[in-house]
Amino acid sequence: MSGLRQITTRVLPFADAASDSLPMRELLRLSLFQISVGMASVLLLGTLNRVMIVELSVPAMIVALMIALPVLIAPFRALLGFRSDTYKSALGWKRVPFIWFGSLWQFGGLAIMPFALLVLGGDVYIVVPFAGEVLAALAFLMTGLGLHMTQTAGLALASDRATDETRPRVVALLYVMFLVGMGVSALIIGGLLADFTSLRLIRVVQGAAVVGIALNLVALWKQESLRPMSKQERAAPSPKFSDAWADFVAGGQAGRLLVCVFVGTMAFNMQDVLLEPYGGEILGLSVAATTMLTALWATGALVGFAWAGSRLAKGTDPYRLAGGGILAGIWAFSLVIFAAPMNSPALFYCGATMIGFGSGLFAVATLTAAMTMNSNGTAGRGLALGAWGAAQATAAGVSIALGGTLRDWVDGIATSGHWGVALDSPATGYSFVYHTEIGFLFVTLVILGPLVRRAGPTTVTERSNAPIGLADFPT
Repeated sequence: MSGLRQITTRVLPFADAASDSLPMRELLRLSLFQISVGMASVLLLGTLNRVMIVELSVPAMIVALMIALPVLIAPFRALLGFRSDTYKSALGWKRVPFIWFGSLWQFGGLAIMPFALLVLGGDVYIVVPFAGEVLAALAFLMTGLGLHMTQTAGLALASDRATDETRPRVVALLYVMFLVGMGVSALIIGGLLADFTSLRLIRVVQGAAVVGIALNLVALWKQESLRPMSKQERAAPSPKFSDAWADFVAGGQAGRLLVCVFVGTMAFNMQDVLLEPYGGEILGLSVAATTMLTALWATGALVGFAWAGSRLAKGTDPYRLAGGGILAGIWAFSLVIFAAPMNSPALFYCGATMIGFGSGLFAVATLTAAMTMNSNGTAGRGLALGAWGAAQATAAGVSIALGGTLRDWVDGIATSGHWGVALDSPATGYSFVYHTEIGFLFVTLVILGPLVRRAGPTTVTERSNAPIGLADFPT
């Protein structure tokens, strides 16, 4: 039995993530909140942007701004995580209130989302100026706030319940469940919207709202123990966020790393609002076919996750690994660009998969570098995660809005004939954005260079004692 248990632990993924404090059945149940978050992410960043641009004929700039709203909330994840760490209540709950209210925000946003989009697209008329824009912005804000609040508190709860030995594998399992949620949701939602109608859009999005809150309720049920706090404990002063932040940035490399994360994320995310419309408008793919892109992206990210785990376990410098992700991104966007003149959906799908691989590799490597920075004890891994998440999410929001705006601006000039017959094509605007992303990737390499030189080669001692591995990657 001992030998069989060892074989099972080696062969089955995450079989050793369970512990006495967090049995496998409770761990799998808790991981359902990542399925909910993955489903909401597919709707916000994949399906709905294609529906708005192609089916509802909403300008790409408006769509980009709408999708950027929930992403721009993400910098507050650092504060949300810090607040859940230090939250005081008579019951002693820290994480459950944040997960519950995050679930409510996510449910409310998705519940009003389809009606807001129909008003925005002109299918439903309301005699109120900018009613569609205001309603859509509110729906995206509510969904984004709920998504980030739920995920931040849920990951913290899983980390609380895991032991020191199993915590890295627990967090890794939750990340994989997030990718599984994105992939499965993309397939299901794409199939349901294959024959698009306004009524079907309402049913699918509101159905996702119900499924999301149901999954979150099942996930958090009896997951956090009651630890009643006395009045004196609740009245005691809480730690200051500013002190923890000052400790984190005191290392000297944090600023350059965060700039690298910001620029690199912009390079990878400008296409978020354009990739599916590009497939629909330029290559003539259906809604179901373009929704498959999210599943391919998730597959590529999962492969990048596994590759990074293998390299980091062997002592590869995370900064060099981040450079590999950047190079993969350059190849990926080149494939996407050439898919239009060659009219090749296969090339397009390969490029989308490689975008997921490169962005996943870059994100894992930079977060690992952030979490291994020295501190004086005030700044913990939670703050490093928050700082990394703030830089990444802010860049993602800015880049999504910038990508849609650039596409509309360049498309207007090109199709008007000002740049000649050769560029008088709807593909020109998309291609300009993809070339811009390649330029940002080269800038990221320049910013990353001094960090690689400063890190130097990894010694055998450093490899054996490395405190952070791939399994610590949280989202």
